[in-house]
Amino acid sequence: MSSPGVPVPQIESRIFLVRGCKVLLDADLASLYQVTTGNLNKAVQRNRERFPEDFLFQLTEEEADS
Repeated sequence: MSSPGVPVPQIESRIFLVRGCKVLLDADLASLYQVTTGNLNKAVQRNRERFPEDFLFQLTEEEADS
């Protein structure tokens, strides 16, 4: 499922494989929804119970650098 008006290839090009999982970075997800990264993260934290336990994780410095 894609966001309305966002071509699938644009979404697919933002998917990375990290720790064996397909992930979207918060900045890329925020961009797709046209909100700031900070506001996206605040919304997730406010509504944490709505998301599966494995919905998010923090990258290590090495993961972020690569």
